[in-house]
Amino acid sequence: MSLIARHLEANGIPTVIIGSAIDIVEHCSVPRYLHTDFPLGNPCGKPYDREMQLDITTQALDLLENASATNTTERTKHIWSENNEWRGNYSKVADSNREHLRLKGEKRRAQQTEIKASGESRAPMIS
Repeated sequence: MSLIARHLEANGIPTVIIGSAIDIVEHCSVPRYLHTDFPLGNPCGKPYDREMQLDITTQALDLLENASATNTTERTKHIWSENNEWRGNYSKVADSNREHLRLKGEKRRAQQTEIKASGESRAPMIS
């Protein structure tokens, strides 16, 4: 997304990136970046937390409108959890969750097979 943002900006289309990988995004020198310290894949907030998502989106639009310099980075006020325990557990596979993850993967693959057989082109999100 960072390279696309730079290309769009070079062609007169203003952009703002909302993301969680601050080192990568800043390295690419995007014009405006709103950083959320959340697990990857969740830049706009927790699933189903509409208030958080709206606040983050509003802050991004404000940044788009009001940034006074290029390569501007802002951070949201939101946190994922009080102690940020998600960092140590993000994508962690251990003996304690290995069987649960295996079963969850089997369920997802079975669901995808069933969806494809019904003619649908995409499977819905599952938790």
